[in-house]
Amino acid sequence: MAEHHGCGFEGCCGRRNGTARLIDARMPELARCLTLFQYVQAVTGGPVARIDQAGSYAVPSLRGEAFAVRPGSIALRIDAAGVDTAVVARDGDTGSVALRLLDTEGRTVHQGRLLSEGDRLLAGLAGTVEAGASAAGPHVVPAGPPVIPSGPEHVPAWEEGDQLAQLDAVLADGGAARREAFHRYRGEHRPIEVDVVPAVLDHVCSVGLPIGVAVFAPAAMQACGGRVHVTDRTVGGRVFAAVAESSVEIDLAGVRACHLVRSTAAHGPTSALELDDEDGRCVAVVTQFGMVGEDVHAAWEHLAASLPGIST
Repeated sequence: MAEHHGCGFEGCCGRRNGTARLIDARMPELARCLTLFQYVQAVTGGPVARIDQAGSYAVPSLRGEAFAVRPGSIALRIDAAGVDTAVVARDGDTGSVALRLLDTEGRTVHQGRLLSEGDRLLAGLAGTVEAGASAAGPHVVPAGPPVIPSGPEHVPAWEEGDQLAQLDAVLADGGAARREAFHRYRGEHRPIEVDVVPAVLDHVCSVGLPIGVAVFAPAAMQACGGRVHVTDRTVGGRVFAAVAESSVEIDLAGVRACHLVRSTAAHGPTSALELDDEDGRCVAVVTQFGMVGEDVHAAWEHLAASLPGIST
C-alpha cells in the first residue's frame, strides 16, 4: 500500500501536544485490551480506501484463525508479524484518547478512538510493555504455557484456498505476491472495469441487498457487513457508502485495477470484487461474508456474473 499521506488518522503524525504509552500488542493481551472498551470509533485504511465504524470490538483474530463479521461489532483481523507496536495516545489539547496499532515502519494501520469518558479511564488498565517489544516476538505467560502466535505455516495456501485464505494472503503483504502469481490460482477470476464499483454499490443500495466490505492497511483488515443505506460520489471520484453501522470511502482515482475472484465460502463459490492500488496491492474487497441466506448469496452471484469485463 502507498504511504499514508493524508491517511485521516487523527494525530498519527504527532503534530499535536500529548502523551503516549506503549501497550502490549501481542495476543491475547491486545484482544483483552480492545474488547475492554465499549464505544470506539475504529478506523482502518489508507489514501485509497478507508472504513470507519463506531461501536465495540469483537475479539480480533490473527491470520490463520477463524473469522466472522457480526452485526454491531467491529471486526478486526491482523497479521502479528506486521503489527510491531501499539500505543495509547492522549491529545493534550482536546483530551481525546486513541489506541493505535503501528507497523514495522511506524505507520498507523489501525486506530480506535475512545468515545466515552469511561473508556478513556479504562485505557489506563491496558498492560504496558517495554519499548522495543514487538507483537511478532515470542511470548510466554508466566503462569501458564507459551502462547504460540499464528504464522504463515498456519495459513492455508491461497492457490487452492477458500475465501479466508484469499483475505489472509492480502493481509500478509497487501496481496502483491499473490497478484504477481495469480495465474496459479485454481478458482475463477477475471479483470473488470473499475467504474463498475460505484454502480454495484448503487444497485445493492437500491434493491436492499446486503454486502460485506473489507478494507486493508498494512498488516490490518477491518470488515463490515449488512445493507447499504446510502451511497454518494464526488466530482473527484471518491465513493462513499454507509454499510450497516460502518462508513466506507474509496478513492476511485487511486484504484488501478479491479478483479472479480470466486472462492469457496459458506454457501459455496462466492464472488468478490478486489480493488488494487497503483502498486498492485489490494485495498478493499466487496463480497459476502459467512451465512447470509441462500437468496442473498444467489442474488449477489447473479449480479457478479453480469458485470462486464475489461474492454479490448
